[in-house]
Amino acid sequence: MSSAAASDAAPEPKTATKTTFSSLRNRNYRLFAAGGLVSNTGTWMSRIAQDWLVLSLTGSSFAVGITTALQFLPMLLFGLYGGVIADRYPKRQILLGTQAAMGILGLTLAALTLSGHVQVWHVYAIAFGLGMVTVVDNPSRQAFVVEMVGPADVRNAVSLNSANFQSARLIGPAVAGALITAVGSGWAFLFNGLSFLAPLTGLLLMRTSELHVVQRAPRGKGQLREGLRYVAGRPELIWPIVLTGFIGTFAFNFPIWLTAFVHDVYHGDAGMYGLFNTLMAVGSVIGALLAARRGKTRMRLLVAAAFGFGMLEAVAALAPAYWVFVLLLAPIGIFGLTFNTTANASIQLATDPAMRGRVMALFMMVFVGGTPIGGPVMGWVTETYGARVGFLSGGLIAAAAAACVGLVLARVGGLKVKIDLHPGKDRQLIALVPREPELAAAA
Repeated sequence: MSSAAASDAAPEPKTATKTTFSSLRNRNYRLFAAGGLVSNTGTWMSRIAQDWLVLSLTGSSFAVGITTALQFLPMLLFGLYGGVIADRYPKRQILLGTQAAMGILGLTLAALTLSGHVQVWHVYAIAFGLGMVTVVDNPSRQAFVVEMVGPADVRNAVSLNSANFQSARLIGPAVAGALITAVGSGWAFLFNGLSFLAPLTGLLLMRTSELHVVQRAPRGKGQLREGLRYVAGRPELIWPIVLTGFIGTFAFNFPIWLTAFVHDVYHGDAGMYGLFNTLMAVGSVIGALLAARRGKTRMRLLVAAAFGFGMLEAVAALAPAYWVFVLLLAPIGIFGLTFNTTANASIQLATDPAMRGRVMALFMMVFVGGTPIGGPVMGWVTETYGARVGFLSGGLIAAAAAACVGLVLARVGGLKVKIDLHPGKDRQLIALVPREPELAAAA
């Protein structure tokens, strides 16, 4: 392993005293965060309404999986091209176009639903259209963070972005559940479409003179291959991305599992589905705020969070009672969000600015782009063998991937696992320590 990979923490720029909300000192980031909170609330309302609409139209968990897969298929197919665009052009201008397109698609689905003409193929088509826009929006939005706050606060801003997204998840599912029960899914789609006015306003009000200057990649041939070679030659990037691929493909299929638990295990309604999402969001917000206070981005935390996330999913799948399942949703949210923010921040901080768009596109491609594979697979397993088996299989795959990546990182980094049966104040039960030199080699 290279010296960078062997380091337990990604390099952190020095800055002034850190606080949980230090990035909000920046006016441009405040505008970005405020607009994001409104549009994220609409996005969560739309997600809940979309999943429930598909389930209502088809009665099939597999169809919910197909919808999710279509939304993320473009990221799998074209994700790296989105990264090239993000590296070449001004990210603020890109985001103005992508946010407007997302708003138009949301309003289209609202019109179809409210008029009573919506069919499942309409939902499939709009989900695919959103995926195409996301190909460009996601890496641009991820890489734009450093232009707003600078390298010193990027880890804090990434964590606050996650807290923002998950805070909206506290509001969106609850409101969506109430709207769907009272007046139907169409009004949730309408709010989502209109909510994109907030980030568009924030982007237009930004002071471009206060944005940090970041080198943009010139047009040229072979930029996709250049990005892949860049990642392949850096273990501190490749292994977090590999682990993210497994987690994103097999362990983040909550629309499939939670709708199946509501529909088939607990025989609930849209309100229960909204409650499940809200409880996970509570844990996710807690995880994001804890991450915002963290001073370093450690590889061991990344692996531990992934392993704990997978094991909690497995335990929840086998929960003997409703209240046990409910109590486990917040811890699942904490561990899942901790993994996500740790992976995101460590990759951004370890990447050259001129390559950041392509690297973050690859990160998002394996995280959400694996859903077109994992969504239908997990949907088929869930529909064929039941909600509990589907959830259990996703959790066990995540835990196994974390264990394997952890062992590889420890071996390549010259570390071994030490178990101390008598832990004390300065001694941990389980710790990674350097391997002792081989006696044979010394001889």
